[in-house]
Amino acid sequence: MNEQFFEVRADLPGRAGRVGTIHTPHGDIQTPAFIAVGTAATVKAVLPDTMKDLGAQAVLSNAYHLYLQPGPDVVDEAGGLGAFMNWPGPTFTDSGGFQVMSLGVGFKKVLAMDASRVQADDVIAAGKERLAHVDEDGVTFRSHRDGTTHRFTPEVSIGIQHQLGADIIFAFDELTTLVNTRSYQEQSVRRTHDWAVRCVAEHRRLTEVRRDKPYQALFGVVQGAQYEDLRRQAARGLAEIGFDGFGIGGALEKQNLATIVGWVTEELPDDKPRHLLGISEPDDLFAAVAAGADTFDCVSPSRVARNAAVYSATGRFNITGARFKRDFTPIDDECDCYTCANYTRAYIHHLFKAKEMLSSTLCTIHNERFIISLVDRIRQSILDGRFDELQTEVLGRYYGSSAAS
Repeated sequence: MNEQFFEVRADLPGRAGRVGTIHTPHGDIQTPAFIAVGTAATVKAVLPDTMKDLGAQAVLSNAYHLYLQPGPDVVDEAGGLGAFMNWPGPTFTDSGGFQVMSLGVGFKKVLAMDASRVQADDVIAAGKERLAHVDEDGVTFRSHRDGTTHRFTPEVSIGIQHQLGADIIFAFDELTTLVNTRSYQEQSVRRTHDWAVRCVAEHRRLTEVRRDKPYQALFGVVQGAQYEDLRRQAARGLAEIGFDGFGIGGALEKQNLATIVGWVTEELPDDKPRHLLGISEPDDLFAAVAAGADTFDCVSPSRVARNAAVYSATGRFNITGARFKRDFTPIDDECDCYTCANYTRAYIHHLFKAKEMLSSTLCTIHNERFIISLVDRIRQSILDGRFDELQTEVLGRYYGSSAAS
């Protein structure tokens, strides 16, 4: 491991937030940072060069999807994930655990997040067939693409990620839902810890075998749902194993996000980065940064863009609404992205109504820039000593105004 992998440059007074730098073989990441999601080695509808122009510092791809198509051996032969997708900067891959679990129980894009539902050990979406079965050694699952049977263990996941060649990779973990019982959450935290130990051992073995390749930083993933004792237990356990950084994952309710991140960061070492998996809404970003998270990823900015939802300083809105048919202003006249500099709401409204592919490209460019820029501003606000001021300003306008007024 690079001894200078992560360094803290400034702290947020009175809170766990900080500004830092992650050093990778393909460049530095200034934190806090939003990591754009390119699930299948592409941010949908947008060129890698465009993502660079938007200020993206790194991209995250998914081991599960790349394992199924085109196969990690193909990516390895191409020179690794960055070379394969023509992305020059740092790359992340997640372990595939989320997709194995979420697709395996029929929830597709999200897991069950409603804590008010009746709790159960065996959770599955209504009307769906179970495609994934967890045991102490790993997970057997059927591909959502063609129904073929596959097996992921900690060793398999790490092996796949070594072939994919990302700068930062994640340990294989079991992702639970808020519907799972307390008893099952306890079993899962223990199982994830055991898998983490195996991931580190396999990572060290493969690092020795593949000495010609740049070192890949391995992050452990903290689970434990909404239970403070389980989150703290999981974090302390992972901190003792020897990871280069940590992911904070699992199901949690939005209103408890800052509290849970705070529990975890209190237990983790200050000299290692913390990645919060799956958030991108403005209020969540401010809360997570203040609680000590350094990097974030989420597919939402690009996914909602393809469904005509766009961000603005005064809130998110759907550009297919009738009121935008003759609106010849930019999506957000405060945004500096290519889309806002060159196209109007009326034109993009027309593209969606005409089912033109360019609609997804233009809206994705805007949404990714909006979130990347917001996190950049949050980082600068810590350096300038005006984090609270920025938070009040941004969230007051975003949630307190009539969207797209």
